[in-house]
Amino acid sequence: MNGRSAALGSAAWQARDDRGSGTVLALALVAVILVLAAGLGTLGAAQRARLGAQSAADLAALAAAGTIALPPGVTRGTAPTVGTEDPAVAACAVAAEVVARNRARLTGCEVRSGEVVELEVARDTVVGTATASARAGPASARAALP
Repeated sequence: MNGRSAALGSAAWQARDDRGSGTVLALALVAVILVLAAGLGTLGAAQRARLGAQSAADLAALAAAGTIALPPGVTRGTAPTVGTEDPAVAACAVAAEVVARNRARLTGCEVRSGEVVELEVARDTVVGTATASARAGPASARAALP
């Protein structure tokens, strides 16, 4: 065997050793893409839960502020506010109802200056708990608050 045929034999052997390496690289690339897609899906789910919690908080704050603005003796919704003398209790009851209907839970409810409702809402997800807060009431009363 001369030098030239030995070189050709060596090249043929290398070509056989490289077979299948493209498949391994393609599988690795697919694995990386799947991991990235799962990560983006998780981030998307967390953002969706956060937006859902914020929507629940906003709607509940508006409903609670509207309840405070009602004349005495008038109720709104199905919350147990009949016979409630304290408008803050009635407002927080309505807020809890609205939040529950939006698949979240009310973690804090405070009526400040007798007119402004401040809420904290949480929504549980697979990746954790999304939280949000909202404030609603007349602009004149909100301007006086810190």
